[in-house]
Amino acid sequence: MASDPGLIRLLSALSTVCAVLLTLGLLAALHAPIPILVTGALTAMVSTVAVTEPRPRDQVLTLAAGLPITLATVAVGSALTPYRVVADVVFVLLIFAAIYIRRLGPRATALGIFAFQLFFVTQFAETRVAQLPQLFLAVVVAFGSSALLRFAVLRSPPERTLARLQRAFRVRLVLVLDALIEVAEGGPEAPRARRSVDGLRRYTARLHTGALMIQARLRTGTPDERTATAIQRRVAEAETAVERLAILVLRVLWPGDDIDTLTRHLTRNRRAGSPVDARDAVTLPAMISELRALRVLIDPGRPRPVGADPAEVRNRLLGYRNDEHLPDASPAMGDVFRSAGELARALFGLRLALDEDTLASLDTPETARSREELTAEDSGLAEDVVPKREGPRIRPTTRIALQVATGSALAVVGGELLSPQRWYWAVFTCWVVFISTASTGEVLVRGYRRLIGTVVGVVAGLALAVLIGGDPRPAFAFAILSVFGMYYTTAVSYTLMSFFVTTMLGMLYTLLHALTPGVLVVRIEETALGIACGLAAALLVLPVRTRERTDQLLRDVLERLRAVLSQALARIGGEPGPDLLDPARALDSALDSLRLSVQPLITPISPLRSRRRTALCVLGSLETAAFHTRSLAATLDLMPAGVRIGADPCLVDEAGRIDRNLATLIDQVAAGGEDDTPLERGSGLPALLGVSSGGARAEDVHLTRRVLRHLQRVDESIQGLARTLGLPVRDHS
Repeated sequence: MASDPGLIRLLSALSTVCAVLLTLGLLAALHAPIPILVTGALTAMVSTVAVTEPRPRDQVLTLAAGLPITLATVAVGSALTPYRVVADVVFVLLIFAAIYIRRLGPRATALGIFAFQLFFVTQFAETRVAQLPQLFLAVVVAFGSSALLRFAVLRSPPERTLARLQRAFRVRLVLVLDALIEVAEGGPEAPRARRSVDGLRRYTARLHTGALMIQARLRTGTPDERTATAIQRRVAEAETAVERLAILVLRVLWPGDDIDTLTRHLTRNRRAGSPVDARDAVTLPAMISELRALRVLIDPGRPRPVGADPAEVRNRLLGYRNDEHLPDASPAMGDVFRSAGELARALFGLRLALDEDTLASLDTPETARSREELTAEDSGLAEDVVPKREGPRIRPTTRIALQVATGSALAVVGGELLSPQRWYWAVFTCWVVFISTASTGEVLVRGYRRLIGTVVGVVAGLALAVLIGGDPRPAFAFAILSVFGMYYTTAVSYTLMSFFVTTMLGMLYTLLHALTPGVLVVRIEETALGIACGLAAALLVLPVRTRERTDQLLRDVLERLRAVLSQALARIGGEPGPDLLDPARALDSALDSLRLSVQPLITPISPLRSRRRTALCVLGSLETAAFHTRSLAATLDLMPAGVRIGADPCLVDEAGRIDRNLATLIDQVAAGGEDDTPLERGSGLPALLGVSSGGARAEDVHLTRRVLRHLQRVDESIQGLARTLGLPVRDHS
């Protein structure tokens, strides 16, 4: 459940395998020849995988539209099989069209894949016009098998998928807490302490992925927009709260490290002479106990220790938010307990949003107040607020279509010169290396991963062929397992997917008694040729350099960061404003896109070591700024009524300076470094952190210092980013 949220990959792989088996079984019962069996099996795979709409009604319409298009494509492909040159030209045109029409949405994308893939099948199986009746029957059987599996046997409506995703999110929350407990129990001096922290980072990153998956399914999996917005808000609050709790625990354990984020990209050496505070060492067992108590709140139905009543646990943890029963420890440890209370509130809100709370009769005054706050927040959500994902400003479909068509034309020519019988491997490789890529560097990274998977798959295919001998039954079983592995690992590892594809081909050739080392060597050669053709097209046809792509996404991240900060600072100034969690989530999405785009720079095989270090530092600075911005947004969104920010008035000047620095940084990135306007270095925030309480209430002072701490870290991250990019920073006059 945790490794495959929503069981989406499992159901996809099972549906594909079962559709292929059902199609083969029905066609074999009709004594269909090998070309018809191949056509039916490949059509079943395509018709199952290509349809990606979440709503069953949309899936029905896509399959219904895809059937006549597929039949027409099979007819045209079979008619052109004897005419090699004409067929190749039509093939390249179909590739261009299949990419170009992706701009029209998922249905157009699926229809383009149907046309391109089925034309390829006719050329691969060398079908003829005389076989059209049998071919049409195979296509109809394949579509019927896919529909039967999709809408009956393995039916998964959007509501059920969303429910599974929510359950997986809670399981991942448990895994984060378990990793945090392991770190706390081991202590800072444990031999595997740093490895435990790496595990905590990994589980936190997976939690973030699960939150984004929930966000993508809210529109179709909830009954109305208000419910969707409420769930999105509570999931974001829980994610932010558990991340902040983890960072605060790490600060207690490593007080000299000045930890600000769970990012992997910033590594600070521990300062000598920074042991855990003596009072904190005494309080650590109580902290670990409360971390275990938080697990009870995630799912009260789970087995729990004797005496760990969910209502009592919730009421006690919520009390920490108002400094009730805080231990006698350092301020850092006090922040840990307050953060535990905030996570308890976030989990409470998540259960309310999902209508799963059954403990209202056991509320304490603090719990009742939290319930009222959460209910008021949810009821005040605007009805027209719907989670959205903003697309790119300029659609890249025309550029990619031209690149893929050019690369495929080169692959057709080169592939036929290399091996007239196996030319399609080069074309298919050229096609797939462009999927989900947006720059030349991404094409290169995807290409080398495919080559690695292919080479290892060739070795595995030969080894399996030797082990099974001439027995067709294990060969068929391994082929089916490879199909399952191919679709189960597609979203996880492109290298693994390529490995399973090659292993499947090896088993198919074993079944046909045509497997030789020479065939698999040709597979490697054609794959390398396809990668080379794709890379050549990416470099020569409307190229998008990795630097251009990363600069564009960096600017997007900075603009979203500035938008969240502007709204947060307006909220601090007392101005009413919109909900802050939605723009904070948009910032996360932009940062995820940037992480993907810099993969060519940070991959271990990159020879550009200085650029790799720069990219890692940029990511580290941005992730630190994004974390503190999210935390600032969450702090202000959860600010109780009557609590006021009581900082010195010069906070307004410091906030304006941060905003000006961000605007300057955005302009300089857009200008490619030609603008030498310096950023301003201020000194007001560290001074404000030492503001005395005076006559202000304790909760006001605590909230003020927390807001100032986040602003200080954002300010430091922005200036650090500027220095990494070689931009000037001067003292504020």
